[in-house]
Amino acid sequence: MGKHAVMRSKSQGASGASAVISGSNRLVDALPADHRRRLTSFLRPVFLDAGTVLIREGTVVEYVHFPRTCMVSLASPFHGGSFAEVALVGNEGIVGVPLVRDGSLAMRGICAVSGWADRMDAPVFLTETGSDDLFGALVGDYIHALFGQIAQAAACNRLHSNQARLARWLLMSQDRAGSNEFAITPELLGKLLGSRPATVTLAADTLHTTGFIEYQHGRVAIIDRAGLLAVACECYASIKTQLDGVIDRAVFRSRQPTGAAPSD
Repeated sequence: MGKHAVMRSKSQGASGASAVISGSNRLVDALPADHRRRLTSFLRPVFLDAGTVLIREGTVVEYVHFPRTCMVSLASPFHGGSFAEVALVGNEGIVGVPLVRDGSLAMRGICAVSGWADRMDAPVFLTETGSDDLFGALVGDYIHALFGQIAQAAACNRLHSNQARLARWLLMSQDRAGSNEFAITPELLGKLLGSRPATVTLAADTLHTTGFIEYQHGRVAIIDRAGLLAVACECYASIKTQLDGVIDRAVFRSRQPTGAAPSD
């Protein structure tokens, strides 16, 4: 699977990360307490370094990841080693959802911003989606929204400017990281946006000059969110609405009296 994610313990710490495992996944949190306890019994915390490949196209999906504080780009690879981002997944989503046992995906999953995630074995994930009605409904709803995000990104990459796309990406990252500041190199960001690093740097410099962000030495700090919202393409609001809807519907289902807990 390429460069593997590294398991970290609370006492070990991690490069660029707090020694304390932090954050939570909004999808997991949206489940009722009894369903959540069952699900978390199968999860193992991992710290993911930026650049870690979680999924490689055409290979069997071994693990499913629920990001907490990291962000993972789903990207379409091309001949020659280049790739372009088709979706960004953070604490609102799941990385590596296999459709069938021992199945593979046609995209690559790359950690774009380092942080914590919870890992589950893919066969266990498939068993749980089939046996727990609420979890299965949540996963199905999320996959539908994810496909919507992929379709939106395809249009965005074709129609919108580098500056608008960068503003969208930064806003989505801020939402997922829960922080105004995070680290990402121009090289990786350029690959994810399907642009040359120099092009991304130029767009970032423009946003910096207008006072919307600070950008230096591979670190981005968002200073004026309202300014970024004005610059970003409409894709940001569209994607956010779709993904927030998944959480809202999951919370609604969890409150219904018919949502009985799955049997062990």
